[in-house]
Amino acid sequence: MPSTMTAIEITEDQGDETASEAEVSAVVTMHPNAERSQHLRILEAILFAATEPVSIDKFKEHLPETADVAALLEDLRENYSHRGVNLVQLAGKYMFRTAEDMAFVLRKDVQEQKRLTKAGLETLAIIAYHQPVTRAEIEDIRGVAISKGTLDTLLDIGWIKMRGRRKTPGRPVTYGTTDTFMQHFGLNDITDLPGLQELKAAGLLEANLPPGFDVPVPKAPDDLTADEEPLDGTEQLPLEMHLPDPDQPDAPQGEAASPAQSQDVEAAEKSGGEDT
Repeated sequence: MPSTMTAIEITEDQGDETASEAEVSAVVTMHPNAERSQHLRILEAILFAATEPVSIDKFKEHLPETADVAALLEDLRENYSHRGVNLVQLAGKYMFRTAEDMAFVLRKDVQEQKRLTKAGLETLAIIAYHQPVTRAEIEDIRGVAISKGTLDTLLDIGWIKMRGRRKTPGRPVTYGTTDTFMQHFGLNDITDLPGLQELKAAGLLEANLPPGFDVPVPKAPDDLTADEEPLDGTEQLPLEMHLPDPDQPDAPQGEAASPAQSQDVEAAEKSGGEDT
């Protein structure tokens, strides 16, 4: 391995003053720490290039047999003890690791994107266009029972909210969209949602629609409507309590299921249960 020249002593032996050229000889001597500095640089290079902790045997492969690898690593550890990365020993091997007091600089919070199921998207669209709407009304429009958790997911995302309770037997909870929904989809007003012609032009609806098919004009009154009353504070209970349970043949006391809805629930059960 080539050594680093750190000092040069030059002596000049001059002959006769009338000589045409002076005889010059140079003597090269090594600084006592030059070889050790080179070894430390080699260790640094190995550690920075490594993709996993490095063993002492791996270091020895790149250093002469006379090198004291343990002492060199201790020197390197002290050199990096107050820097942004530290030399640490893990399971008998060595690696550079970010200094513990610098962890906050590298921490990055990332919002996890949740992908809605088809049922979730359909439920969200029904709430946006038909609000205020109850779960039973959503199921009646979709023609199939909503799986448990669909509304909870939309509530957790913050795109829908519980508005109030319908003034009907059972006092079912009504749902509507939130400002977060408007901001996410770039809407200034709920009426900015596309209408029938816009949906057809975008290819989201078939050209030949059933007779009487229409898309309602969305509305989201801030105040409760005439057929709504304020929430009573018991809405922290499971949201399914006031709703028809597809697993039970009879509708629970309060909001009765319509014959068409009962047929839809039975069909859903025969086809494999609730959708997801």
